[in-house]
Amino acid sequence: MVADRDGMDCLVVGLDAACRRVLAPLFEEGQVPTLESLFDRGTSGSLRSGIPPWTPSAWPSLYTGTNPGKHGLFDFLAFDGYEWDVVDATHLRERAVWEYLSAAGHRSVVVNVPVTHPPRSFDGALIPGYTAPEDPPCHPEGLLDDVRDAVGDYRVYPDAEGDGADTDYAAHREVVRMRGDALTYLADRFDPEFGFLQFQVVDTVFHRFPDEWEAVEAVYEAADEQLDRVLDRVDPDTVVVVSDHGMGEYDDYEFRVNEFLREAGYVETRRGGEGMPTWATVRDSKLRRGETGDVDRSALDAAMAGLARAGVTTQRVVRVLDALGLTGAVGRVVPSSVAESGAEQVDFPASTAFVRSRSELGVRINVEGREPEGTVPPEEYDRVRSELIDLLSGVETPDGDPVFEAVEPREAYFEGPAAEAAVDIVLVPHEFEQLLSARLADDAFGEPSEPWNHKREGVVAVAGEGVDTAASLSGAHIYDVAPTLLALFDLPRAERMDGGVLPVVEPAGVREYADVEPVDAPTREGAVQSRLEDLGYIEGR
Repeated sequence: MVADRDGMDCLVVGLDAACRRVLAPLFEEGQVPTLESLFDRGTSGSLRSGIPPWTPSAWPSLYTGTNPGKHGLFDFLAFDGYEWDVVDATHLRERAVWEYLSAAGHRSVVVNVPVTHPPRSFDGALIPGYTAPEDPPCHPEGLLDDVRDAVGDYRVYPDAEGDGADTDYAAHREVVRMRGDALTYLADRFDPEFGFLQFQVVDTVFHRFPDEWEAVEAVYEAADEQLDRVLDRVDPDTVVVVSDHGMGEYDDYEFRVNEFLREAGYVETRRGGEGMPTWATVRDSKLRRGETGDVDRSALDAAMAGLARAGVTTQRVVRVLDALGLTGAVGRVVPSSVAESGAEQVDFPASTAFVRSRSELGVRINVEGREPEGTVPPEEYDRVRSELIDLLSGVETPDGDPVFEAVEPREAYFEGPAAEAAVDIVLVPHEFEQLLSARLADDAFGEPSEPWNHKREGVVAVAGEGVDTAASLSGAHIYDVAPTLLALFDLPRAERMDGGVLPVVEPAGVREYADVEPVDAPTREGAVQSRLEDLGYIEGR
């Protein structure tokens, strides 16, 4: 366990999407020497993510030690009937590890950890990360102004305008520097025993610059430089490196589940109007988001919606533009909201079952009495679900390979008071080689719109005093991280946690803790939704 000394007792370094597939070539070329040294002098292994293995569900699983059925976060979106919003910490039902530590008298500083906006009160300091607005409230109140006064500008997201690779690499590297500056400032000010520093852009670089390995190298090198500075300044006894999932190439197929379900008679569609279209994101569409100048957006929106009702959908327009070679030119002046006004959409109230969001990894059944306009009587639920499981289990790619390694009822993956918010049927792609999509198209299969995306195997490494470096981390699961961090402070894991203590440290028993206190919902910022659309995580509105 951690020693009693002047430096920080434990520092967690979060590398979003890090895995051996990504780290091995960086280690071989000596591009991240500080990170490599932690792996060399400690013990490391694969860290299996939960389902879904995406940022907004995986990081909360890591820092609470619970499955989404308990902590309540399944996706980038939270649903209320057929309506949705971007998730935040008001949806979080479980206590974070730094809150457990606070209750035991230990102070923490937390920088850039996803889904921590708005922050809850604890002994220490927190700057929220991914899904927060650009100028989020921090803990304590007014902290962000203090950080900016002390270290210069601080941003949650890269300030990248335009398409220039050099500019964008610099923007990503700059937010990495901000993370290191913020952590060291907060450590000096608050003198914490625990720190949690997360680097998100080591994931987003794959989405923003697919197939540009030099971008990955540039961002990881910046992260390694900051890690070296941070370790020198805070002198932690123990360092734990973790990721929420892995990253890899998707060079097989995109499977459009709603299109498949439409062809099978489960999904109904409509054209135009409000809702959550299953057309495409900015990244996987052929019309690109661009500045519209003095274009009358409202008039164009109305025109496209009218054309859609007449049967002229955006998909048809794109096919014509493709044939004429004009897609790029039109995309530079037509805003994505206009394109989406003409999109063919899933008609949620009229459908039997549908995919709400591709990163939920599953199908929701339109149950009468549960959904606002449900069509499936409760007594038919089991039959319809079994029928859909059988149908989807047998889906094969055009090459004859299985699309899914598992098609299961939600209770096979989720347990807890929030489980009913999950999909009814969980879809786990075979080795995460197939990219699932919620959009409608001419065919249920197509080329992947995301050439790089998430894999289930992340990574964990533990180095420092009191750590058994001979211990094997084989079989480590993301739920095990929070219990292990508590054990490093000689604290028992919470009885509600789904993971156990990794063998690098002795367990300290099990105990019940009080329920978490909820926080009020913050004012939403539309820019957060736009960023998620830009990165391909949600498929537009």
